Amino acid sequence: MPYNDAWQVQCQTHENLLNSQGFGEILLVEHTPVITLSHRKSVPGHLLADHEKLTQLGIDVQPTNRGGDITYHGPGQLVAYPIVRFKPFGLTVSSYMRLLEEVVIRTLAAFNITGNRESGKTGVWVQRVQGQETEKICAMGVRVKRGISLHGLALNIDPDMSHFDCIVPCGIADRSVTSLKQCLGESCPSMQQVKDELVRQFRDVLQVNRQ
Repeated sequence: MPYNDAWQVQCQTHENLLNSQGFGEILLVEHTPVITLSHRKSVPGHLLADHEKLTQLGIDVQPTNRGGDITYHGPGQLVAYPIVRFKPFGLTVSSYMRLLEEVVIRTLAAFNITGNRESGKTGVWVQRVQGQETEKICAMGVRVKRGISLHGLALNIDPDMSHFDCIVPCGIADRSVTSLKQCLGESCPSMQQVKDELVRQFRDVLQVNRQ
């Protein structure tokens, strides 16, 4: 699904939740290739490919009003947009980000991958090779509007990893990115398996916070 189409679905879901008594829902999507840019002043310098190269690769570029830096989305990457009312779960932006990290860490564990947090860096990281630097497997960026979340997380299952060469992922120049496929090889689960597990973990972790 194109990024802007998914954004319209997010906005409509957000509006529907504002006008109801519900707690929220989670939207799952694979985007057509797109690079999204936050409003940080440093972001333009983190786009490494020129217009000609991006056109050749079929990668769109879109601004976004989420937090974070620069991010790539494309087929083979699971993007989750939880549209969640914060108050019933006692959430703040900070605790919500930790909740999303926990959901991904538990999801990865279900497929025998150890996910980690890193101090000062939002997202989830894995160490594919003992003794080497960790690599980012899941990026996150959110916005909260009228007490309800927008945007979310992007978990790399088996995307075209060469597309990440077009950016400095999340503005972190000294680390690389990875995927479940790179971690597990032929044992990599299907997109549907990861979707099912992530939704299950999200419900479980969110329920713990319900007041």
